[in-house]
Amino acid sequence: MPSVCLYLHTHQPWRLRKYSVFDIGKEKHYFDDEQNLKYLNRIVRKSYIPTNEILLNLIKETNGRFKVSFSITGVVLEQFEKYAPEVIESFQRLVDTGSVEIVSETYYHSLAYLFSEEEFKRQIELHYKKVKGIFGCKPKVFRNTELMYNNNIAKIVESMGYEAIMAEGVDRILDWRSPNFVYRPKGAKRIKLLLKNYRLSDDIAFRFSNRDWSGWPLSAEKFAGWVSEVNGNGECVNLFMDYETFGEHQWQETGIFEFLKIMPWRILDNPDNNFMTPSEVARAYESRGELDYERITSWADTERDLSAWTGNKMQQAAIHELYSLEKAVIASCNQELISIWRKLQISDHFYYMCTKWFSDGDVHKYFNPYENPYDAFINFMNIIKDLKLRLNLSAGKLESVPELNV
Repeated sequence: MPSVCLYLHTHQPWRLRKYSVFDIGKEKHYFDDEQNLKYLNRIVRKSYIPTNEILLNLIKETNGRFKVSFSITGVVLEQFEKYAPEVIESFQRLVDTGSVEIVSETYYHSLAYLFSEEEFKRQIELHYKKVKGIFGCKPKVFRNTELMYNNNIAKIVESMGYEAIMAEGVDRILDWRSPNFVYRPKGAKRIKLLLKNYRLSDDIAFRFSNRDWSGWPLSAEKFAGWVSEVNGNGECVNLFMDYETFGEHQWQETGIFEFLKIMPWRILDNPDNNFMTPSEVARAYESRGELDYERITSWADTERDLSAWTGNKMQQAAIHELYSLEKAVIASCNQELISIWRKLQISDHFYYMCTKWFSDGDVHKYFNPYENPYDAFINFMNIIKDLKLRLNLSAGKLESVPELNV
């Protein structure tokens, strides 16, 4: 019996305003409120609201047999609270059905684990509290930013009380094994490892509207048939994808909403199939062996590595400057500066600086506010310079902001 675990990641960053060298020492607002509202309104209208309605109807019509899970970053929850409270209400209605699980992650969708284990833990705790406050539930499963994962992350998350963690089903690590089983992270004692079936997930997320793909057009019946083929060769099919798949990455005109309305029914037509949430999968199935993720992997691009965020000198310099401020920022006890510093950790800022060639349709570059990665780097570094000045003023190291000679 394959249990289908449909997990949808929901995130929109706080994008930065155009911040020139002439703004340093003068302009304290770093975020583009107008563009953030514009992008959020579009996503809400095209994706979140209509998809939430479809999912709620599916849960009701199947008497709870259909189940779905979300991770919703703290930064997008902040935007919902400020600009679109109706979206939070629609997610709350879903959670109230008992057929929806909210998954934990870093509040700021950050790269914190790579540079500060303490900040990583702080952001997990912040997200946990946010989810509990809004939805009244306590997350039991963790997914790191962009499914970044290794053995040590699993051990840290296990120590924080989580029952399961998500990762990409990377071929070079799985070797002959299948992603359609539950595994145990190397060095862990009890936490379970759930792996994304990237082939079936990407058939929906990336290839659904690709007319050059051999599987096009993808019908609900065809997809359900592929899922049912796992019978006898696996116990769970983990379909992990961005929530914007529905209505934004794949537009309504592609038929993606009609596919979503029918696909769960076709999967449930086979009595050997069911839907489960991540924690249900972890509890239902024993681990089928230990997997060793010594190096960090992610779900981005064909490389499944960190190169999209840390692969060039600009990204490395920007990240170094940002995290070098950690001690001073935390010691300042200035909540405004701490909040700004954490919003600057949002991984999208570094993705915009990426210069590599992409093979996944550039879905991570949706709503990129920059014309090129060099502009993204310069803009970010100007803001970092101003933040440093403000930290020095806060600590009494400067009596006033010096004039810049440009």
